[in-house]
Amino acid sequence: SSSPSCPGCGPPGPSAPCPSSPAPAGGADLSAHLWARYQDMRRLVHDLLPPEVCSLLNPAAIYANNEISLRDVEVYGFDYDYTLAQYADALHPEIFSAARNILIEHYKSLLMKIDAYHYVQLGTAYRGLQPVPDEEVIELYGGTQHIPLYQTSGFYGKGPSIKQFMDIFSLPEMALLSCVVDYFLGHGLEFDQAHLYKDVTDAIRDVHVKGLMYQWIEQDMEKYILRGDETFAVLSRLVAHGKQLFLITNSPFSFVDKGMRHMVGPDWRQLFDVVIVQADKPSFFTDRRKPFRKLDEKGSLQWDRITRLEKGKIYRQGNLFDFLRLTEWRGPRVLYFGDHLYSDLADLMLRHGWRTGAIIPELEREIRIINTEQYMHSLTWQQALTGLLERMQTYQDAESRQVLAAWMKERQELRCITKALFNAQFGSIFRTFHNPTYFSRRLVRFSDLYMASLSCLLNYRVDFTFYPRRTPLQHEAPLWMDQLCTGCMKTPFLGDMAHIR
Repeated sequence: SSSPSCPGCGPPGPSAPCPSSPAPAGGADLSAHLWARYQDMRRLVHDLLPPEVCSLLNPAAIYANNEISLRDVEVYGFDYDYTLAQYADALHPEIFSAARNILIEHYKSLLMKIDAYHYVQLGTAYRGLQPVPDEEVIELYGGTQHIPLYQTSGFYGKGPSIKQFMDIFSLPEMALLSCVVDYFLGHGLEFDQAHLYKDVTDAIRDVHVKGLMYQWIEQDMEKYILRGDETFAVLSRLVAHGKQLFLITNSPFSFVDKGMRHMVGPDWRQLFDVVIVQADKPSFFTDRRKPFRKLDEKGSLQWDRITRLEKGKIYRQGNLFDFLRLTEWRGPRVLYFGDHLYSDLADLMLRHGWRTGAIIPELEREIRIINTEQYMHSLTWQQALTGLLERMQTYQDAESRQVLAAWMKERQELRCITKALFNAQFGSIFRTFHNPTYFSRRLVRFSDLYMASLSCLLNYRVDFTFYPRRTPLQHEAPLWMDQLCTGCMKTPFLGDMAHIR
């Protein structure tokens, strides 16, 4: 049987008493009433989640933060790494191992005593807990005991005290930082966090600067590069519909050329109206001083003054202001895709009004988890239980408080279970227990669209309009899914959601 309607909320769900329904005055009867409400809500949540609901989201879909019609986009721009070229997870251990070796060989290898004139006191150098022979110390410093001034000054660098790790390239760095800190703590070694951070960051940087990552990928492209045929299909389709394409990447030409030949073929440059390598993003978007330089077919720098950007040619460095002047590609008719919110997208959206698309490889896995029955039931019951706690907290007698405490404990357990479905240590990259993460906020701010890979474009017409879902603000929440949490009504649109995307 149904209980009376709740004023302002509409008819209640079956067997779900309205919060304003009469309740016992207190004691055991009130406690029993609260547990009855609890059981009613459990049944309601079960009834609201038929099996077909647990596959609502499409991992290959594109998700919109802002309304955008591809019909209005005339020019498409792309980053290279993790945008045009998607890399296998096997790359991460390679970066980790190489950075660890660099850290040992060049940064954290030696704990040593240095005099006032920058000379190492031989016999005082240690790698971990093991003494380093004098001959090795001298060899490490180019045949001398002297450490040059530039290696000991300007140590801290500039920037905020907290670094936000923003892209999938950050995984090896985070892992290495964690392992080194664990080692130091486990062995009772004192260390300065700023020094440790700088050394690890420099080691990761050297993996890229020394070209190690490029070498691994070039040696086995089948192993490391994913979805190359899909990248080719996306680019060919856009060109066939009369779109102009450009590439702006920080990677060197030789690396990009080999990768694009693997994915697209030897004539890949004919797909792009402009190709810019070693662009030095994000300063490419803000620093007007660096001019474009042309490269010849062998990748050597030319001395020509650049007065136009030609199709089929390769350019290095430059800056966005000259790019805009030479191409006249401005405003919302340009859509640029990249994997790093700051280095690729932020300046383009905020300063120049381009439309932006974020490539988030982790999105595919997260959506598959969201689509599981375990996640859907856990989250929905968690929300319902939160609603019960909010409404029933007015009952403050001793037995009712015990019931509410039991619910709070169950809610916390549910939150931990839901978090662990994504990652045992950190949970989802998009949410904390209920709030969006710092990353999510920046994703919404700096991207019009986001997707797991560029290949998601193949699922949409080139004139498709993306409409963001209207998600509730807090003062709008009672009109939405929150009504499920109060038990006041079934959600009328839940069944229809199965047809979306």
